[in-house]
Amino acid sequence: MTPEPIDSQNLLELIDSFPKQIEEAINLAGTTRIPGQIENIIIAGMGGSGHPGDILKAYADNINLKIPVSVIRDYNLPEFSTSKSLVFAISYSGNTEETISCLKNAMSKGTKTIIITSGGKLRSIAEENSIPLVLLPQGIQPRFAVGYMFFPMLKILSNSGLIKINETELTMSLKGLKSGLQKAQGKEIATKLSGKIPLIYSSSKLGIAAYIWKILINECAKTHAFSNIIPEMNHNEINAFRNMNAKFYGIFLQDEQDNSRIKLRISITMDVMSKSEVESTQIILKGSSFLAKMFTAIHTGMYVAYYLSIIYKTDPSPVPVIEDLKTRLKKNSPR
Repeated sequence: MTPEPIDSQNLLELIDSFPKQIEEAINLAGTTRIPGQIENIIIAGMGGSGHPGDILKAYADNINLKIPVSVIRDYNLPEFSTSKSLVFAISYSGNTEETISCLKNAMSKGTKTIIITSGGKLRSIAEENSIPLVLLPQGIQPRFAVGYMFFPMLKILSNSGLIKINETELTMSLKGLKSGLQKAQGKEIATKLSGKIPLIYSSSKLGIAAYIWKILINECAKTHAFSNIIPEMNHNEINAFRNMNAKFYGIFLQDEQDNSRIKLRISITMDVMSKSEVESTQIILKGSSFLAKMFTAIHTGMYVAYYLSIIYKTDPSPVPVIEDLKTRLKKNSPR
């Protein structure tokens, strides 16, 4: 397949191969397991490397996992972390300063620790200190390596007896992703978003999927997008449709098993928006598999962000503003 001229890194091929990424990711953890009692799970990660933690937390809530899951986007672990905490330090590049700081904090506390990275300083620390390491393939933008980073965590938790992987659910996830429907839907939605600010809404169950859509659009199309969850946005943001000072387009990610009141709220919200001449699209995710619905939503968002970047004649892969920020921070790092 010939990439779009603006697509310098042939990102479309990577998005098309997302189901294969998940298949490979499941095997990356091998037989790695964590022995002993675990009282809580903490995932330290920033940007795209933090999203797998958010997905794990959503999954844990969905299966009513008795062990609390926390996602940390900071320089230090929470005070409640102890030697009975399981910490996943995730940085695709391996050089994220906040995650490295959290890892050193974890080591000082004697937590049970797993490092997930493609290299960099995190890999060196893992090898020098005999910390279990999941080594990822290199050369991928972190926001598109979410499968590589999430599924090893799931496998390690399964190996450790903390959760039970539902093989049928995984099979359903991959089958849905291979259908090709996400690509067509993503392209159609991107066309509708042209020249408008995307507003992505969902129930809290799929809140991380809505947020990932926002991030994908920010980083690929280099334009604003916003996300929120229902019912919370019904208590504040919905009021903003009275004074329209920009062009918006609404996208609603709905789990067919959402609470009936959530479904009603979505219907009313779409009506409020339409009366303010704000168009919207509803994506209803069906089936009993939470992972299938989550990753179908994320995969669709990848295509939306990609095709919107092409419409805007913007290379979807590089993030020069972020790289410039990192360079300037590095120049001003404390000695």
